[in-house]
Amino acid sequence: MSLSLFDDFQLKDVTMRNRIAVSPMCMYSSEDGFPTDWHLVHLGSRAVGGAGLVIVEATAVSRDGRISPADSGIYTDDHIEPFARIARFMQQHGAVSGIQIAHAGRKASSKKSWEGGAHIDTSDGGWETIAPSAIAFGGKLDKVPNAMTLDDIARVKQDFVAAAERSLAAGFQWLQVHFAHGYLAHEFYSPLSNTRTDQYGGSFENRIRFMMETFEAVREVWPQRLPLTVRLSVTDWVKGGVTLEESIELIRRLKSAGLDMIDVSHGMIVPDHSNVPAEPGFMIPDAARIRRDVDIATTTSWMINSPEQAERAIQKEQLDMVTLGRAMLRDPYWPCHAAEKLGTAKASDLLPIQYARAV
Repeated sequence: MSLSLFDDFQLKDVTMRNRIAVSPMCMYSSEDGFPTDWHLVHLGSRAVGGAGLVIVEATAVSRDGRISPADSGIYTDDHIEPFARIARFMQQHGAVSGIQIAHAGRKASSKKSWEGGAHIDTSDGGWETIAPSAIAFGGKLDKVPNAMTLDDIARVKQDFVAAAERSLAAGFQWLQVHFAHGYLAHEFYSPLSNTRTDQYGGSFENRIRFMMETFEAVREVWPQRLPLTVRLSVTDWVKGGVTLEESIELIRRLKSAGLDMIDVSHGMIVPDHSNVPAEPGFMIPDAARIRRDVDIATTTSWMINSPEQAERAIQKEQLDMVTLGRAMLRDPYWPCHAAEKLGTAKASDLLPIQYARAV
């Protein structure tokens, strides 16, 4: 019997009510890292809408690791309780509560996306950025970062560990470490942004060292009973950048170090995205290959919009769950509408009683 989008999905000791996850998506609506009422309503409504897992947006492990001044953060103990309120609400309404922890690297100190996303000058409230090498991202993000010292690297790894511990204290059941989209960890991984000549640059072994050490340190403090996942840009789409074959080997090593699931993503290490084959579900084939070759639980997002498309990916065992971004922004009740369209589950079973009586 083939799997369905609305089958339960168990990973470690956590069971999702279906195989639909809400992707971590930046809202640029925080205040000094603190989530606001916006986040409670935004994330809570996706839980009420029937998703099996809801992941809080990229949440900075340090103040200078934020993409923008309005980014989510979990770099002080004071952040714990506001996030705990959100985690509790999501769980009360049937969703597994997840959070993604991140450091923006050379893409930090930027304006909100709807304000153009350019770097903010230090004289206007911006801050100095750090990266593996003193190479600017380019385009609107033209600030040259400070090349990280070994002390900087040690400090940031500890920031990830502390963020994981705070995430656990806040009651999150699912942790994702952000190693994608041109942010700090990806900057170490890609030869396009890493020209170091020490143990953190050059060869594949050296370029993955920051990721591996950071992941292993987080794994030590995150309970084995709870899922620990990674979002990884598996290809840069640019000659001389990260390749799928390299990423398959990296994922094998992460699995050996305790990775429970890989969220397959791509690119954003350079401003030019013209080589990206943007079409519905374009990352599913790569995710399916990784799932097969590495034998690890796998998900992806990227233009997965229709229930039929999502159902096919699960039925064909290309993915273990689908992760939805823009589709969930357009429709918080996507899971309920998908259940009605596919006829494989009852929308009323996904909704709280206050709403279910009206279906």
